[in-house]
Amino acid sequence: MKNISVIIPSLNPDEKLVRVVDSLIRHGFEDIILVNDGSDSGHMEPFNRVREYPQCTMLNHEVNKGKGRALKTAFEYCLANRPDIDGVVTVDGDGQHQASDIMKCVNAMLESKDKVILGSRDFSGDNVPFKSRFGNNITSFVFRTACGINIHDTQTGLRAIPAEYLKTFAGISGERFEYETNMLLEMGRLGIGYSEVTIETVYIEENASTHFHPFRDSFKIYGVILKFMASSLASSGIDLGAFAIIRWLCVKVMETKTAVFTATVTARIISSLFNYTMNRKAVFKDDGNVGKSLVRYYILCVVQMLVSYYLVWMVTDVLSLGGVLTVVSKAVIDTILFLISFQIQRRWVFRK
Repeated sequence: MKNISVIIPSLNPDEKLVRVVDSLIRHGFEDIILVNDGSDSGHMEPFNRVREYPQCTMLNHEVNKGKGRALKTAFEYCLANRPDIDGVVTVDGDGQHQASDIMKCVNAMLESKDKVILGSRDFSGDNVPFKSRFGNNITSFVFRTACGINIHDTQTGLRAIPAEYLKTFAGISGERFEYETNMLLEMGRLGIGYSEVTIETVYIEENASTHFHPFRDSFKIYGVILKFMASSLASSGIDLGAFAIIRWLCVKVMETKTAVFTATVTARIISSLFNYTMNRKAVFKDDGNVGKSLVRYYILCVVQMLVSYYLVWMVTDVLSLGGVLTVVSKAVIDTILFLISFQIQRRWVFRK
């Protein structure tokens, strides 16, 4: 298939890599770019065999840098050396992606022209390893609730990408498995369209060949959301601590009501500035106009506070709640607003 580059990142491959490449060639793919991500000397035979194929181009990392970096290396190569392609398709080299399904994704991309096509597996089958089913379900839930992105297979490595997005994807953060998740998050934030195409679910030897580390890589995948939560919790602690100290200082020179008001406002200013700084630098890594994002941040804060007040008042008034139930209702409402706030900050406040 002309004008489509197939990208295969690979670490310590076996015979399956050769079978994948042979199958792609039989289906008409003429440009296959393989990235050797620092494989050891005992696993070079598959690379040595496929590098002789005229359809194949080999890119090499001297040391292992991660799947994300391997994909970005290939994207950058295509930008520099394949200016006329319609797009690329990323494929795993372990045989999980069938050539017929790869063709389906590429054809869907060519028909849509400006959408990223994701090969979506069915995780309900008995042949799906528990860790894969569990991990995908958790990630899909987080994407829906925290990010507003509805994707059934968040872990798929089969992705057909129009050429116009390669420069954007080459600049996305992440070096290992978290990079593929960051791609999906950035697609949602930037408004890049996507579609899912159902593909065959293939797991070979219980997915034993995967280089995914459940704890290390899961932490990186959820890193943005976890840092956002940590920033919010730390801000709450600062708000409470500052309130207690300022009230203690003010109550000696002011009446109680004035002291509480002064402490509340001052503590909220301190904690919100901390939260803004943390979210800007550590969570969303925004290096844009500070004044613009700061104004947007405080607009969001005010609106969120008013919405929280109104909803809590409405729920407690309509349902005649009191005491503990009022606090519970506020906790539920603020949790929902927290998830919405994450999306708004990502898409609007700190939009690059």
